[in-house]
Amino acid sequence: MNSKETNHSKDAKTPPSEGLGEAVLIKNGHIITASDNYIGDIFIQDETITAVGKNLTVKADKEIDATGLLVFPGAIDPHVHLEMPFMGTFSSDNYETGTRAALHGGTTTVIDFILQKQGNSLFDAYNEWSGRANNNAVGDYSFHMAVTDFNENTAKEIVDLIEKEGITSFKMFMAYKGALMIDDKQMVGLMNEVKQRGGMVTVHATNGDMIDFLIAKHRSEGKMAPIYHYLSQPEVTEAEASERFAGIAGYTGCPGYIVHLTCEGALNAVRNNNRNNQKVFVETCIQYLLLDASLYEKDFDGAKWVMSPPLREKKDQAALWAGINQGIIQVVATDHCPFKWEQKLMGKDDFSKIPNGHPAIEHRVELLYSEGVRTGKITLNKFVEVLSTNPAKIFGMHPRKGCIAPGADADIVLFDPNQKHTISAATHHMNTDYSGYEGWELTGKCKTVLLRGKVVIDDGKCLVEKGNGKYIKRSKVGGII
Repeated sequence: MNSKETNHSKDAKTPPSEGLGEAVLIKNGHIITASDNYIGDIFIQDETITAVGKNLTVKADKEIDATGLLVFPGAIDPHVHLEMPFMGTFSSDNYETGTRAALHGGTTTVIDFILQKQGNSLFDAYNEWSGRANNNAVGDYSFHMAVTDFNENTAKEIVDLIEKEGITSFKMFMAYKGALMIDDKQMVGLMNEVKQRGGMVTVHATNGDMIDFLIAKHRSEGKMAPIYHYLSQPEVTEAEASERFAGIAGYTGCPGYIVHLTCEGALNAVRNNNRNNQKVFVETCIQYLLLDASLYEKDFDGAKWVMSPPLREKKDQAALWAGINQGIIQVVATDHCPFKWEQKLMGKDDFSKIPNGHPAIEHRVELLYSEGVRTGKITLNKFVEVLSTNPAKIFGMHPRKGCIAPGADADIVLFDPNQKHTISAATHHMNTDYSGYEGWELTGKCKTVLLRGKVVIDDGKCLVEKGNGKYIKRSKVGGII
């Protein structure tokens, strides 16, 4: 238990306020952290939380009555793809629209993936992505570096990325041969280098060669509908790659993290590996908890849910919920990679040409509350843990992010647990013209969102412009939680 998160004394003293930024007092909120659950007040000054307690008597410029509302730290989505080049097009949310939509949904910080182009340097990619993000983001952001060409030159760049730019996580793809995929030799080299420098590796763990074989087989047989995207990535492709990654990470001793794990087979591979005393962290995504592969049977409408890995079966959903409660899965992210319908139509005659991705950045928090907490699948503390505190700890942003404690950034969500609303493309803020959850009726909604002490969302209105978001440098924590 983090001692800072439990500093809520009933007789907290009045902090000084002269000479600092706007002072905000949140009163009588139902404060939820990864470890605590109580009614209290939060005093904010100069972008940070100054005091947490009960019945605080302080002078504030702004007072917010949070009676009846849940109050928890701003969510962190460590897996998004904004304005990402993919399959001849770009994901449709840029840093302005994507981070604004995230704020509407209670996500105050995102971590995007920089993609190195094979043959180019890591810093070429860093400069390209920074150019897209700087002065455009509405919410806070950071980067992972996806290494697609590991060699002596790129190995040298890792030091500066960690030490100077605060990029401490490096992604590997075990699929997408010819564009993103690296082989096992490069994987071992990257892990050895990253471990030595105090970082961690993350991985897209699916067997690319087997998937390519199955795609070619289905196409040769004239099987072109979206369901063959799913049938080209059976559970074994993910389970095998997860086991191989975990084994190699264990051999090198490098901290490892599997992104968007979807299925029971892959989860069991991690379970088995952890018996060997090697900790591999696991992320799943909100869609894999709530949606299943039957959606691919909706003719071409199934293209809305074409993503990699694909949606799985009901039994996999049960395994993922259990994995969260067992602590094997530490993070629920989105893999937000949206495309408009006209972009999805690029694959109307061939499933392999459908851009892979799904819009979810805005609805993760509300979906997990309505479908997870209210149904009794997870507790409120687990809700905060997997949405905010664990991502902050694993990726080197804690205690600045991910907690409600003195000294932390005042990234705070005021959440109405009883407000009912319906998800629709007509009202969401993501830059896409359909929703994977169209018509879903939820209970629980983000009412007010603060980012570094400033109210940025209030009753559905965004009160800040692009450029409000800050780049967050991360520390070398090696994934310790």
